[in-house]
Amino acid sequence: MKILGIDPGSVLLGYGAIESRDNSLVVIEYGVVKAKLIEDDYYKRLNEIFIHVGKIIERVSPDVMSFETMFYHKNAQSLIKLSQARAAAVLAAVSRNIEIIEYSPKEVKKSVTGNGNASKQQVQYMIQSLLKIEEKPKFLDSSDALAIALCHFYKQGNSTGKNNKVKSWGDFAKQNPDRVV
Repeated sequence: MKILGIDPGSVLLGYGAIESRDNSLVVIEYGVVKAKLIEDDYYKRLNEIFIHVGKIIERVSPDVMSFETMFYHKNAQSLIKLSQARAAAVLAAVSRNIEIIEYSPKEVKKSVTGNGNASKQQVQYMIQSLLKIEEKPKFLDSSDALAIALCHFYKQGNSTGKNNKVKSWGDFAKQNPDRVV
């Protein structure tokens, strides 16, 4: 199964694609779309996001795309722009008949680090460790996108056949010794 995770943004859009092969995970590709550098006009920028995500989809051929659900934001204008950028990425998937799955930010963080309140740096560290990525991705957005894809992989029961429902860090550590560094 190929999973493409998207961390949407109107300035930087992170993406990360993974594939499960023989009970292991392989990173296909990851990176960011620097939308603001491509186009200054905001509406043209949304089109560029749509086009670039479409190109990523064509390269990766994902079976499913996973997104973070929207969260409350103090700045309404920022939330509107984020929603529109996210919609451009969603439309790229829907127009190609790709299934879309959503997870909350806490759910993504918990599935990767065991802590729903983990920092972006903690998520990045665990992504590097779990996916055996040697270089440190330049942008946290690409780490977040890989975390979103990895969350979907785990939520499908693919970790190692273990139950992913845990109530405490201790339970998580016992059930997932391979994911604790």
